[in-house]
Amino acid sequence: MEINLKRPKLEDRALINDYLKYADTRSCEMTFANTYLWSRHYDVGFAIVEDMLVFGRTAGDVSFTVPVGPGGEERLKQALDTLMRYCEEQEVPFQLHNVTKEDFDRLEALYPGQFFISYEREYADYVYETEKLAKLSGKKYHSKKNHANKFKALYPDWSYEPITKDNVEECFQMALRWRELNGCEEDEEKHAEICVTLNYLRLFEELNMRGGALRVNGEIVAFTVGEPVGKDTLVVHIEKAFADIQGAYTMINQQFAEHEGAGFTYLNREEDMGEEGLRQAKMSYKPVFLVEKGVVRKRSVL
Repeated sequence: MEINLKRPKLEDRALINDYLKYADTRSCEMTFANTYLWSRHYDVGFAIVEDMLVFGRTAGDVSFTVPVGPGGEERLKQALDTLMRYCEEQEVPFQLHNVTKEDFDRLEALYPGQFFISYEREYADYVYETEKLAKLSGKKYHSKKNHANKFKALYPDWSYEPITKDNVEECFQMALRWRELNGCEEDEEKHAEICVTLNYLRLFEELNMRGGALRVNGEIVAFTVGEPVGKDTLVVHIEKAFADIQGAYTMINQQFAEHEGAGFTYLNREEDMGEEGLRQAKMSYKPVFLVEKGVVRKRSVL
C-alpha cells in the first residue's frame, strides 16, 4: 500500500478547502495557508485517503492528522483503518498529531480503549473573545487599555487601515526592516518565521488573507495577518510591530479585533511554542479557553 503525501501548492487550495470545510475545529493548523506556507519548514504533505483529507509526514517519524471530509464517522473509521494498515506494512508505529480533545473523543468512540493521548502544552492555541479584545474594558484589561491610551497620546496622528493590494508592499518593506532589527538571520526559528511572514504578505490576495496595519507619521509601524478557521473564529497568523513604538503591539491587537474581527465570536492567537515570555504575554490577554492538542498512539497490548 502507498500513501503518497504531496507538498501543497497554490493550485491545491480549492481542493484542500473543500475538505477543510468539514473540519469542526478552531485549531490554527487547519487552514490551507498555514499548511502551505509552513510545509517546507516542517516537511508536511497532504493526501486524500478514503475520500478524507490527511496532512502528515511519511519520512522520519511517521505521523498524520485526524482525517477530515464528508461521510461522517463511518468514512473516518475507513480512513483511520487504512492509515493503520499502512503503518503496519511499513513496520512503523501508528501516530496522530495535532489531535484536539474533541478529535480524541471521536477516536475513543470508534476504538474504545485502543489509544491514548499525550497533550503538549506548548502547542495549545490561545483563544479569546473578540469583543473583549476589541473593547479592552473592565479590570482585567486595565493595563492593556492604558497601553492603548498611551499610544494614542504619544502618536496623535496614528491611523488604522485594512491591508489591501494598495498597502501590502509597505507592510512587506516594514517586515524586512523588522527582520534586520530582530536578528532573524542568526536564529533558525526566527528566520523560518520571518520567511513565512513575508510569504503571507507576498501571497496576501492569492491566499485570501485578512489584515490590518497601523500608521504613525505616515509610516506603517505594525501589522497583523489572519484568516477564518471553523465557523466562528478568526486566527491571527502574524503580528509584527516596531519595539520602539510604545504600545504598538497592544494597539494593532485591539484594532485588528475591532475591525477585522467583527462578526467572529473568537480570535485564535496561536500557540506559545514553550517560550515563557510569549506565554506570559498571551496569558495577559485573558484567553477564554485553550485549544489543547496532543499526540495519539496505540496502547500496548499485554
